Amino acid sequence: MKFTRRANANWKGTGMEGKGTISTQSTTLDNAQLSFKTRFEEGVGTNPEELIAAAHSGCFTMQLSFLLSEAGFVPEDLNTEAKVTFEDGTITLIQLILNGKVPGITEEDFQKAAQKAKEICPISKLLNTEITLSVTLA
Repeated sequence: MKFTRRANANWKGTGMEGKGTISTQSTTLDNAQLSFKTRFEEGVGTNPEELIAAAHSGCFTMQLSFLLSEAGFVPEDLNTEAKVTFEDGTITLIQLILNGKVPGITEEDFQKAAQKAKEICPISKLLNTEITLSVTLA
């Protein structure tokens, strides 16, 4: 399977005082605000690191769902938080924090599936940083 997805960013002004928007093909983001404040402080809008966290948590969780299904398990609930650490101009760490409820699976098998999902998720493979994973099975 091959496909292409697209997004668009627009920026006007300097890095500190300027403002921008970002939109996605699906229009889930439609001229969402970008600014120095939304990236480095707090404010209404989004930022690249938050979007990476969203992409990584979504990709990892879907990948894990596929792996569990292939092994004969039906996940009742998989919830992954991704924390992206930005330090001195570099993303230095992504922490994946998984909480799952999968009837019939052992703790060991769940851990193994989660580790494999972390390794083969396309977003994990794309990122050039340390990625950690903590797993809790209910």
